[in-house]
This record gives sequence, C-alpha cells and structure tokens, in this order.
Amino acid sequence: MSLPPLRASEHLHDVKYEIRGALARRADELEREGHDIVKLNIGNPGAFGFRMPATMRVAMVQNLPQADPYSHQKGIFQAREAVVMQQQDRGVMDVTADDVFMGNGVSEMIMLTMRALLNPGDEVLVPSPDYPLWTASVVIHGAKAVHYPCRPENGFVPDPKELRALITEKTRAIVVINPNNPTGAVYPAEVLKELARIAEEHRLVLCADEIYDEMLYDGAEYVPMATLVKHTLCLTFSGLSKIYRACGLRVGWVTFSGERAHARDYIDAVELLASLRLCSNVPGQFAVQTALGGHQSIFDLTRPGGRLYETRRAILESVATSRYLDVIAPRGSMYAFIRIKTDRVGGSNFDDRKFALQLLEQKHVLVAPGSSFNVPYKDHFRATLLPQPELMRDVLGRVESLLDELAS
Repeated sequence: MSLPPLRASEHLHDVKYEIRGALARRADELEREGHDIVKLNIGNPGAFGFRMPATMRVAMVQNLPQADPYSHQKGIFQAREAVVMQQQDRGVMDVTADDVFMGNGVSEMIMLTMRALLNPGDEVLVPSPDYPLWTASVVIHGAKAVHYPCRPENGFVPDPKELRALITEKTRAIVVINPNNPTGAVYPAEVLKELARIAEEHRLVLCADEIYDEMLYDGAEYVPMATLVKHTLCLTFSGLSKIYRACGLRVGWVTFSGERAHARDYIDAVELLASLRLCSNVPGQFAVQTALGGHQSIFDLTRPGGRLYETRRAILESVATSRYLDVIAPRGSMYAFIRIKTDRVGGSNFDDRKFALQLLEQKHVLVAPGSSFNVPYKDHFRATLLPQPELMRDVLGRVESLLDELAS
C-alpha cells in the first residue's frame, strides 16, 4: 500500500533561504564526485582556517564541570553581565543582565523574538537587500515582510523618507542591519538617527542586527542603534560567530533597551519561548566573558596588512581591472556585493541564479546570487572575504573567464 504524500506545513510555502539551498546541495554533490569547490556562499570563518581566540577555548574547558546542567532560560549570569558591560562601554546605560537573552546563535534569537511579536497580517519593514533569515522569520509567522530599498546608487544606504512612506497601521517593527550583510555598507550616524526617530514616532520595535559591529575598514564608524533609541523598544542582536570566528559554538544574544515598560507582555512572551527550549548551549556561553573583555583580535584582521583587509583589497583590485564587474567597496562585515555589467554579457536576459549555477558547474566556485537577498534585480552576487587574498584573485579570475565565454 502506498502512502499519501506527506506535505510540508503551509507556513513554509513562502519561506526561502537559498544560501544553503539548491546551489549548495549541488556543490556537495560535486565534492562527492571529487571536485574541489571554493565555497564563498556563507560567512563561515572556520572553514577558511580562521580560529576563535585561544582564551575562549580555555574559558570553556575550565568551566566544563559547570556546564552539565541546564542554565537559566536567559543564559548564565557571567555571559549576560559581560554583554551589559559591553553595552555600557558603548554608552547604553539603561540595561542590566535581566535585559539580555542568550541564544543558540543570533538566528535563534531572531526567530524567537519575531515569534513572540507577530500575528498573521502584521508587517515588518526589512531592508532590501537583506539577510534572508529576517524575511523568513517574518513570513513563517504569517506576517508580511515589507522591503525598504537600500539602493546601489546610494551606496546601499537606506533613505529614511522611503522607509517612512511604507509604514502602515499594520507595521510592528523596523529591521536595521548595520554593518550590513550582504552589501558591507555602514550607515552614517544621521541616517541611523532618523531611523530611530521614525521608530519612536510610530512606536515601532527597532530590531538592530549588529553581529558585524567591529568588523570595519578604512575608518568606517559603527554607531550602536541602542545609543539612539530612547522612546521605544530597541532589540540589539549580536554574538560570537563573526567577530570572534566561533560559528560552531552557536552563541548569540539579544539585548532589550530603550522604553520597556509598555513592552512587558512582549518581553515576558520572549522569556516564555526561551523557557520552552530550556536554555542555549551552556559550554559556549562560558566563552562570552573572555571574548568581550579580552584583546579584540578582529582589529588585527581588518587593518591594512590584516587578512580580511587584504582579501578585500584583492577583490577591489580585481574588480577594478575587470571588463564585467563593479562593486561598491564594503566598509564593514565580511562580504562584497558584486555587480555584473549585464549590458556586456546577456543583457536583459541575464539571470544571476543561472550564472551562479554555471560558475559552480564550470569553474567550481559557489557564490550566493544577489536575488537571494530579496532584491528586484538579478545582476549581483555575494562573495565572502574569508579566503586568502591569492585564492580570491584566482576565484575572480575564474569569474572573468566565465563571463568572457558568455560574452563571446
């Protein structure tokens, strides 16, 4: 007897996360066939030889005997207090350890905070391009992601007037990703101040995804959104995955700041959801205090001569000599959002997904198509800055070779 098809939940019908989608599965197949694939689709530092600071490992090992039990649903006190100290150093003085929730990576905290906030039909303003988990976390709960444009011609910095025009009576929150993934944009203070004013004026929750906060280049300045938002609720998301190169620990957090008295029911709902999953990874939480309080080795990687800086330089120099490529220099994060000059290859018929598949099949390079990041155009791809500079130059040479073939 054959069984009827087992259908997925309808909640997932409009949920997309193509960074680990069909292209990544095809890359795995090619690897099993014996091919070496350069995977530039994910910001995964450990896969390119980066290591977390040794002091973080020591902190976890030393505290393993204390890591057997569940922790409090918000996380261990030492980790939460370390986040508070960091916030206070940045000028956010109105937070305590009770305002910090530790999670299994920022991804879990995004899903958890959206689940506690949204009802079907609600709307959330999300940047375009975005990190697609944000759109997914809205859609999966029956709400609508309304994308505000961060236009290439404006350096991928949003225009607050365009964002304001999208607010309706159904809008519940604004998402700001700064420094930005996928574009590498770092928003000016005046833009951030205006976004904060808009959120306060409309009593919207301000969700600040700041996982790349200290990953900056050439004097770019990061302004914590929590220092600007005073008269509405601000959620700041960060963690150990990127700045501290510890993706596998799955340690992230969200900090509640700004006006909180009116949001007690919502914050209690977040704690309820945190309690339902008991707690986050306890051994990894013991690395937080050491990470935030010790030498910030990320600055060694992002200054001239540092590996991230030099790979970024390799991208900029390679693109500058390309017939087909253009890029706005990333000022932060670990990505470049590279544009293909489609008038020289394919014209209006150019499709970034088809190109990414050809690049994978023919040149054994895996990138994330730009349209994966909820943009209306199909002429970009995202590449991570994590490979060694020499490998990145080689990769972009392969891209140029494929585009030569497509243009001929």
